[in-house]
Amino acid sequence: MKKAFIQTYGCQMNEHDSRRMETILIREGYVISNEMRHADLILINTCSVRKNPENKVYSLLGRLSRIKKRKEGLIIGVAGCVAQQEGEKILKREKTVDLIFGPDSIFLLPKMLAEVEAGRRVVNTDWMPREKKIQNFIPHEEIETGQVDCAKAMIAITKGCNNYCSFCIVPTTRGRLVSREKENILSEAKDLINKGAKEIQLLGQNVNAYKAGDTGFYELLKAMSELKDLRRLRFISPHPNDWNNRLSDLMSSQRVICNQIHLPFQVGSDRILSLMRRGHTAGEYLEKIQYLRQVVPDIAISTDVIVGFPGETEAEFEETLKVIETVRFNPVYAFVYSERPGTRAAALDDDIPQQVKDERLQQLLKVQNSIQSELLDDLVGSSQEILIDGAHPRERRAMTGRSGGNTPYMIPDCDLEIGDMVSVKTCGRKTHSLIGELTR
Repeated sequence: MKKAFIQTYGCQMNEHDSRRMETILIREGYVISNEMRHADLILINTCSVRKNPENKVYSLLGRLSRIKKRKEGLIIGVAGCVAQQEGEKILKREKTVDLIFGPDSIFLLPKMLAEVEAGRRVVNTDWMPREKKIQNFIPHEEIETGQVDCAKAMIAITKGCNNYCSFCIVPTTRGRLVSREKENILSEAKDLINKGAKEIQLLGQNVNAYKAGDTGFYELLKAMSELKDLRRLRFISPHPNDWNNRLSDLMSSQRVICNQIHLPFQVGSDRILSLMRRGHTAGEYLEKIQYLRQVVPDIAISTDVIVGFPGETEAEFEETLKVIETVRFNPVYAFVYSERPGTRAAALDDDIPQQVKDERLQQLLKVQNSIQSELLDDLVGSSQEILIDGAHPRERRAMTGRSGGNTPYMIPDCDLEIGDMVSVKTCGRKTHSLIGELTR
């Protein structure tokens, strides 16, 4: 029996795409393996939002070339955003690669593999038609083959993005924004719930820009929150421009919507935000956060931050730190600016020395780590509902899970199963997680 291995880099959308590929491959007779060396097919699902994940892809391909020399018939494919961005360049650079395909070509995987097996090297980076803003880009027959992992599932409700932030390559690698029909999404959600999903996360590069006819993100989120037997609902990633107080009020009124949001602000300087084409000011962002905190007091807010954008002064970096100290995020995903080909920012003079970028990043992380430690300390003694998602990798008879605020927990010395929802008293903490004691 043929075995397949998928290495995934990048965001939740890439994870979602990899799960779809696994489902397709299982239907084609493959067994999904956790061991790359045992695989007959290796697919690398790639991310090109920053240079570092792209570098990891080429490093892995270098190692795979040695494996391919030893294993006759091994098929190596590159999928995702780097594949969409580079296309045939990868085939020319990496002679061991047999297959290149972008995010829009996932459901053509059986046909592409057949071509490879017939002796051809295949590149498919064509876009699905985008003339219409509403597109059920998950084929109907694929809805009922979606997977539930650890009682959690993901549903892509949009793909692509129309914002064209100056630093971001997503519109190039994922295309312009399209949204799925509401009933198409609800049909997939009901199927996943019937398969055991207790938590569903809605996905999109700009998830709250969703619009299908008369249904906007608010209406979809409300309909999802009313589905029978769904215990938790999350979404990622919203854009501050499309966030409003009405959505905050909905989070407050619908208990199934988790008390957690990831809302990127990127930098604290209005001048840099303008250069980034973000469309909002730091003050406008903070106003929305203030209202959200007012109506959902226990909200856990995470964010993305870029340091060292072209032209960023020390004073402007200090403005970013001020936003972090004001909001008290949990956590912050911080990155050094990375020039991406074809973006507007690539035309700017990348004038911040790498050493300065690295120093700013370390300074930011020091501030954030202190805040995050304090936030974890504040949760000790609190009662939380935890969704169990796995066995602890080191502690015997211990399980792991997450709270509604997405904080990781360990429950020691318990007899629980994946998918259990349990109430715990927070009795201690580790560096980045908490320890819970069962209360019922």
